[in-house]
Amino acid sequence: LVMSKGTVVLAYSGGLDTSCILVWLKEQGYDVIAFLANIGQSEDFDAARKKAENLGAKKVFIDDLRAEFVTDFIWPAVQANAIYEDRYLLGTSIARPCIARRQVEIARREGAQFVSHGATGKGNDQIRFELTCYALYPEVKVISPWRIPEFYNSFKGRKDLMEYAEKHGIPVPVTPKAPWSMDANLMHISYESGILENPKTHAPGDLYLMTKNPEDSPSTSDVLEIQFKNGNVNKQYLIGKHGVGRIDIVENRFIGMKSRGIYETPGGTILLKAHLDIETFTMDKEVRRIKQGLGVRISELIYNGFWYSPEGEYLRHCIAKSQENVEGKVQLSVFKGQVYILGRESPKSLYNEELVSMDVQGDYEPSDASGFIKIIAVR
Repeated sequence: LVMSKGTVVLAYSGGLDTSCILVWLKEQGYDVIAFLANIGQSEDFDAARKKAENLGAKKVFIDDLRAEFVTDFIWPAVQANAIYEDRYLLGTSIARPCIARRQVEIARREGAQFVSHGATGKGNDQIRFELTCYALYPEVKVISPWRIPEFYNSFKGRKDLMEYAEKHGIPVPVTPKAPWSMDANLMHISYESGILENPKTHAPGDLYLMTKNPEDSPSTSDVLEIQFKNGNVNKQYLIGKHGVGRIDIVENRFIGMKSRGIYETPGGTILLKAHLDIETFTMDKEVRRIKQGLGVRISELIYNGFWYSPEGEYLRHCIAKSQENVEGKVQLSVFKGQVYILGRESPKSLYNEELVSMDVQGDYEPSDASGFIKIIAVR
């Protein structure tokens, strides 16, 4: 009988990579607890549980994190208008700390000294997972197989993984794999690598799973009303059919290289536009200017993996404070990939119809503006 090296909680997806990692960790002498987070991806969770059990996981946890993903991660990002490098709505970046937080909870509860994940050694996700783990469980040890030479030299490509799987009785995917990799949750789907690594290659039409091609979307718009309170929303809509929220970008990874990513974030795109509108309607001008700069900082922190950093927590407090009066309703229409704001109303509005009117003087002396202009022109 071989002495166990200890217990490891593996972030398990049910796919080929993490199934091979599960078996490999067992071969290395670890007891493996498989943890699969439900954050709204379409997955056969029962089949994944059986698969992990059959591969020899000591325990399998499948936790439904959808509600906390929305409340603790998506809402703060919406409040911040978080958008990385002016385009990316951070759908994968905010999911990682949500998953890793629960992974660490399980590790502590089960007395596991180790955590493991299937993120590659070139990407952002390894950083996001591990910084969260170290923030919340400083003594934890991380096993990252795609950074361990014995592992990555044995698995140079998908073919090696398939051979290993067949040898170890790991069920191999029956359907041929799409020539790109995908990450899905209830907020978005991202697509990268494979044929998309050439930045000039156009995405094939069948790549997009969450949104319809705007060319094929309905020829009548849908009108929505979104209600905010403290910068949070109280309704969900299904708007993928209008083709809203597709982007195809080259971005800068934290680790130093540029990568090409395709993202679809239908709900997040609508929420960003609606939130920007109600925020400007209800928020003081100078507070908004400062907050806008904080939004850029927090977007970089989230992308780079610092959700649970001291500065990240500080910024989230500042942003939450800024949202106290951000409430009201925004009416908008979605049509052919576009979002059109139609109107807004709020009990906390700072808009003064009489003051701004061209037809009513209101409590304002136009002659006062002469001095204002002269003073700001002095320099």
